[in-house]
Amino acid sequence: MSTHFQKKSAKSSPSIPMASMPDIIFMLIIFFMVTTVLRETEIQVRTTLPRAEALTKIDQKRLVSYVYLGPIKLPDNQLGDTSVQIDDVLIDDMPSIRNIMYRKLLEQPKLIVSIRADESSEMGIVIDVQQELREAGTLRINYSSKPELS
Repeated sequence: MSTHFQKKSAKSSPSIPMASMPDIIFMLIIFFMVTTVLRETEIQVRTTLPRAEALTKIDQKRLVSYVYLGPIKLPDNQLGDTSVQIDDVLIDDMPSIRNIMYRKLLEQPKLIVSIRADESSEMGIVIDVQQELREAGTLRINYSSKPELS
C-alpha cells in the first residue's frame, strides 16, 4: 500500500524563467528615454514671472523659442544688470536679437517667441526686445506669466 503513493522528493527548486528579462529591460529603457524631458537651456538670468488673470496655454511647445529677460545671476546669489538670453547665449547688443530670431524663423516658419521677462525688468528693455523681434519678422509673440492666485 505504501509503494503506490510515495512522495517524491524535489531534486531542484523551481526557478524563475529568465528568457524574457532582456526584453523587459529593453522596453523599460525605451520607455524612460521617450518620457524623459531634458533641459536644453541653462538659464543665466533670473526670471520671476509676473501674475496675470487671463492665460492661454501653448499646445505645441516645439514651435516656441524662449527669450529670457532679467538680471544676470552672479555667484553668491548676487544679481547683476538686466540682460537678454536666447538659448544658452547672453545677448550683448540688441541688433543681434534680430539676426538670431530671423535665422530661427527661417528654420521654423510657424515660430512663436515667448518672452519670459522678470517682473522687475524695465519696460524699456522689453520694448527694445519686442522691436527687434518685429524687425526680424517674428510677429507671433507671447508673454509668459503665472496664473493669479484666487
